[in-house]
Amino acid sequence: MDEVMQRNAALVEQAAAAAVSMREQAHGLVESAAAFQVA
Repeated sequence: MDEVMQRNAALVEQAAAAAVSMREQAHGLVESAAAFQVA
């Protein structure tokens, strides 16, 4: 049971890190898109 909990904790940490990375990438995309103007 401890092993399963450790695996789950590791998965949660990985998911959290992925969420942070996606947020940072989305922010970068917004900044890049801001350079373009839509007429």
